Amino acid sequence: MVNLNKVLLAGNLTRDPEIRYSQAGKAVADLNMAINRRYKLASGEFKEDACFVNVVAWDRQAELAGEYLRKGSTILVEGFLRLDQWESNGEKRSRLRVVADRIQFLDRVKKSDTGDVPEERPRRDRAAPAPAPAPAPEEDQPPAGAKDDADNLPF
Repeated sequence: MVNLNKVLLAGNLTRDPEIRYSQAGKAVADLNMAINRRYKLASGEFKEDACFVNVVAWDRQAELAGEYLRKGSTILVEGFLRLDQWESNGEKRSRLRVVADRIQFLDRVKKSDTGDVPEERPRRDRAAPAPAPAPAPEEDQPPAGAKDDADNLPF
Protein backbone atom coordinates (compact mmCIF):
# COMPACT_ATOMS: atom_id res chain seq x y z
CA MET A 1 0.00 0.00 0.00
CA VAL A 2 1.34 3.42 -0.99
CA ASN A 3 1.07 6.33 1.45
CA LEU A 4 1.84 9.95 0.70
CA ASN A 5 1.02 12.91 2.91
CA LYS A 6 2.71 15.98 1.41
CA VAL A 7 1.33 19.51 1.13
CA LEU A 8 2.73 22.47 -0.80
CA LEU A 9 0.80 25.75 -0.43
CA ALA A 10 1.45 29.38 -1.33
CA GLY A 11 -0.71 32.18 0.00
CA ASN A 12 -1.00 35.13 2.33
CA LEU A 13 -1.33 35.26 6.11
CA THR A 14 -4.74 36.42 7.30
CA ARG A 15 -3.36 37.58 10.67
CA ASP A 16 -0.10 37.91 12.56
CA PRO A 17 1.44 34.60 13.68
CA GLU A 18 0.62 33.54 17.22
CA ILE A 19 3.72 32.29 19.03
CA ARG A 20 3.62 30.26 22.22
CA TYR A 21 5.95 27.84 23.97
CA SER A 22 5.25 24.24 24.98
CA GLN A 23 5.97 22.95 28.47
CA ALA A 24 9.20 21.50 27.04
CA GLY A 25 10.22 25.00 25.91
CA LYS A 26 9.66 24.46 22.18
CA ALA A 27 8.34 27.38 20.14
CA VAL A 28 5.00 26.80 18.39
CA ALA A 29 3.52 29.18 15.80
CA ASP A 30 -0.08 29.11 14.66
CA LEU A 31 -0.48 30.61 11.19
CA ASN A 32 -3.65 31.19 9.25
CA MET A 33 -3.31 31.59 5.51
CA ALA A 34 -5.58 32.24 2.57
CA ILE A 35 -4.98 30.71 -0.83
CA ASN A 36 -6.87 32.61 -3.54
CA ARG A 37 -8.09 30.96 -6.73
CA ARG A 38 -9.43 32.77 -9.78
CA TYR A 39 -11.34 30.88 -12.43
CA LYS A 40 -13.64 31.51 -15.36
CA LEU A 41 -17.29 30.46 -15.34
CA ALA A 42 -19.04 29.01 -18.40
CA SER A 43 -20.67 32.43 -18.86
CA GLY A 44 -17.21 33.96 -19.33
CA GLU A 45 -17.35 35.77 -16.00
CA PHE A 46 -14.35 35.50 -13.69
CA LYS A 47 -14.88 34.42 -10.12
CA GLU A 48 -12.48 34.35 -7.20
CA ASP A 49 -12.68 32.31 -4.03
CA ALA A 50 -10.37 31.67 -1.11
CA CYS A 51 -9.40 28.57 0.82
CA PHE A 52 -8.42 29.23 4.44
CA VAL A 53 -5.85 26.88 5.95
CA ASN A 54 -4.48 26.55 9.48
CA VAL A 55 -0.74 25.88 9.67
CA VAL A 56 1.39 25.02 12.69
CA ALA A 57 5.19 25.44 12.77
CA TRP A 58 7.61 24.27 15.44
CA ASP A 59 11.01 25.20 16.86
CA ARG A 60 13.17 27.56 14.77
CA GLN A 61 10.57 27.81 11.97
CA ALA A 62 8.07 29.08 14.56
CA GLU A 63 10.52 31.63 15.98
CA LEU A 64 11.39 32.96 12.52
CA ALA A 65 7.71 33.19 11.58
CA GLY A 66 7.04 35.27 14.68
CA GLU A 67 10.01 37.50 13.97
CA TYR A 68 9.57 38.14 10.23
CA LEU A 69 5.95 37.47 9.25
CA ARG A 70 2.93 39.73 9.60
CA LYS A 71 -0.65 39.78 8.38
CA GLY A 72 -0.56 39.86 4.57
CA SER A 73 2.90 38.24 4.28
CA THR A 74 3.22 35.89 1.32
CA ILE A 75 4.61 32.47 2.22
CA LEU A 76 5.25 29.06 0.70
CA VAL A 77 4.59 26.18 3.11
CA GLU A 78 5.85 22.63 2.65
CA GLY A 79 4.52 20.10 5.14
CA PHE A 80 1.97 17.40 5.83
CA LEU A 81 -1.65 17.09 6.96
CA ARG A 82 -2.53 16.10 10.51
CA LEU A 83 -5.97 15.49 11.99
CA ASP A 84 -6.21 16.63 15.61
CA GLN A 85 -9.05 15.13 17.66
CA TRP A 86 -10.16 16.01 21.19
CA GLU A 87 -13.20 16.18 23.40
CA SER A 88 -14.60 19.43 24.76
CA ASN A 89 -17.64 19.56 27.08
CA GLY A 90 -18.51 15.97 26.17
CA GLU A 91 -18.48 16.79 22.47
CA LYS A 92 -15.97 15.24 20.07
CA ARG A 93 -14.11 17.83 18.01
CA SER A 94 -11.54 17.64 15.23
CA ARG A 95 -9.56 19.85 12.91
CA LEU A 96 -7.37 19.22 9.91
CA ARG A 97 -4.29 21.41 9.63
CA VAL A 98 -0.91 21.54 7.96
CA VAL A 99 2.23 20.87 9.99
CA ALA A 100 4.99 22.90 8.34
CA ASP A 101 8.30 21.22 7.64
CA ARG A 102 9.54 24.36 5.90
CA ILE A 103 8.25 27.90 5.45
CA GLN A 104 9.73 30.12 2.78
CA PHE A 105 9.16 33.87 3.06
CA LEU A 106 8.27 35.23 -0.38
CA ASP A 107 7.94 38.95 0.38
CA ARG A 108 10.65 41.49 -0.15
CA VAL A 109 11.83 43.56 2.79
CA LYS A 110 10.86 47.22 2.70
CA LYS A 111 13.52 49.87 2.06
CA SER A 112 16.50 49.51 4.33
CA ASP A 113 17.36 52.05 7.00
CA THR A 114 20.71 52.77 5.38
CA GLY A 115 19.74 53.25 1.75
CA ASP A 116 17.01 53.49 -0.82
CA VAL A 117 17.59 50.11 -2.44
CA PRO A 118 15.08 47.40 -1.51
CA GLU A 119 16.68 44.21 -0.28
CA GLU A 120 15.43 40.67 -0.45
CA ARG A 121 14.55 39.14 2.89
CA PRO A 122 17.26 36.63 3.77
CA ARG A 123 16.20 33.04 3.38
CA ARG A 124 16.40 31.11 6.61
CA ASP A 125 16.60 27.65 5.13
CA ARG A 126 18.35 25.17 7.40
CA ALA A 127 19.73 23.24 4.44
CA ALA A 128 21.84 26.04 2.96
CA PRO A 129 23.51 28.92 4.81
CA ALA A 130 23.34 32.37 3.25
CA PRO A 131 26.27 33.01 0.91
CA ALA A 132 28.85 35.58 1.96
CA PRO A 133 28.70 38.84 0.02
CA ALA A 134 31.31 39.17 -2.71
CA PRO A 135 34.03 41.74 -2.04
CA ALA A 136 33.61 44.95 -4.01
CA PRO A 137 36.20 45.36 -6.79
CA GLU A 138 38.66 48.17 -6.33
CA GLU A 139 37.97 51.17 -8.53
CA ASP A 140 41.46 51.35 -10.06
CA GLN A 141 41.53 47.67 -11.02
CA PRO A 142 39.56 46.15 -13.94
CA PRO A 143 37.16 43.33 -13.01
CA ALA A 144 38.61 39.83 -12.94
CA GLY A 145 38.87 38.32 -16.41
CA ALA A 146 38.65 41.70 -18.20
CA LYS A 147 41.14 42.30 -21.02
CA ASP A 148 42.59 45.58 -22.17
CA ASP A 149 42.56 44.42 -25.78
CA ALA A 150 39.71 46.21 -27.66
CA ASP A 151 39.86 43.56 -30.42
CA ASN A 152 38.33 40.96 -28.09
CA LEU A 153 35.05 42.83 -27.61
CA PRO A 154 32.01 40.72 -28.53
CA PHE A 155 30.36 43.50 -30.58
